[in-house]
Amino acid sequence: MTGEEPAGYARQMRVALARAAEAGARGEVPVGAVVLAPDGSVLAGAGNDRETSVDPTAHAEILALRQAARARGQWRLTGCTLVVTLEPCTMCAGAAVLARVDRVVYGAEDAKAGAAGSLWDVLRDRRLNHRPEVLGGVLAEECASVLTGFFTARRMREQ
Repeated sequence: MTGEEPAGYARQMRVALARAAEAGARGEVPVGAVVLAPDGSVLAGAGNDRETSVDPTAHAEILALRQAARARGQWRLTGCTLVVTLEPCTMCAGAAVLARVDRVVYGAEDAKAGAAGSLWDVLRDRRLNHRPEVLGGVLAEECASVLTGFFTARRMREQ
């Protein structure tokens, strides 16, 4: 679902945006993610860390899911919600499915790599054993603006 502002997730998306800003300040693509516990509290959060850690899997979502699993002491994150500033890619959407999160909430769509409906729809693929609820478009313009600003500044530095 996109285009509408799902009620109740703007505050949590702002927490994810803060993680994105931290990542951007380190030279990472500014994507942030938080995992909410079943009671809505922030269980874990991270920003992209691929450049710093030299790890192609160090996307914000993967790091946040790993932290949340450690915090809960189990890999099943049933009852949890993944909130991310950018529509998850196939790897991150697959991780959300495998972690059994109840819901994935994202901000900006990713027409080039999105796997929550833009390019692919891994999260709602009926062939998979788990399909989280998907809510898109939360603070979409703000989330997209962070990314656009980052890449614009990077292009200017490269000239």
